Amino acid sequence: MATVVSIFELPSNTASAIRKLKDRGFDDLTTYSPAPFPEIEEAEDASPSKVRVFTLVGGLSGVTLGFLMQIWMSLEWPIKIAGKAFAAIPPFWIVGFELTILLGGFFTLFGLLIVGGLYPRKLDKHYSSRFSAEEFGVVVHCEERDVSEVEMLMRGESAKEVTVVDS
Repeated sequence: MATVVSIFELPSNTASAIRKLKDRGFDDLTTYSPAPFPEIEEAEDASPSKVRVFTLVGGLSGVTLGFLMQIWMSLEWPIKIAGKAFAAIPPFWIVGFELTILLGGFFTLFGLLIVGGLYPRKLDKHYSSRFSAEEFGVVVHCEERDVSEVEMLMRGESAKEVTVVDS
C-alpha cells in the first residue's frame, strides 16, 4: 500500500482532482484545506454525519428517562389530586420534552467530539503546516500498481508538488 501526497495552490484544482479520483474509484483519500471551500466539500460528496445517531439516542433516552422518572415518583409518593390517576401521562409531557432536548444536546456534543475527532490526538503523519496557511493537500492511499496513475492525475490537475510515500 502506497500513499500519494499532493499539494495544490487553488481550491478549484483541488476539487477537480478529488472529483477525478472519485470517478476512477479512489475513495480512500484525505483532504486538507486552510478554510472551508464549498467546491471541495461538494467534490468529496461526503455521506451524512454519524452525529445524528448520537442525537437520536440522546433524545430517546431523555424522553424515556423523563417519563419513567415521573411515573416512579408518582407511584412512590402518591398524591391524589382531583381524582386523577397517580401516573397520569399528560402532565408528564413537559418534563419528558425538556429531558429530550437536554440529553439530545449533550449526546450531540459528545458525538461531535467523538466522530469529529476533536479530542487531543496526534496529527496525521502526512499533514503539513502549509495546509493551514495557504495551500491545499490531497492524500490518497492506493495500491502500488495505481501509484503512477494517481501521480499523473494529480500532475494533470496542476499539482504544485506530488510525493509518493510507502506506508
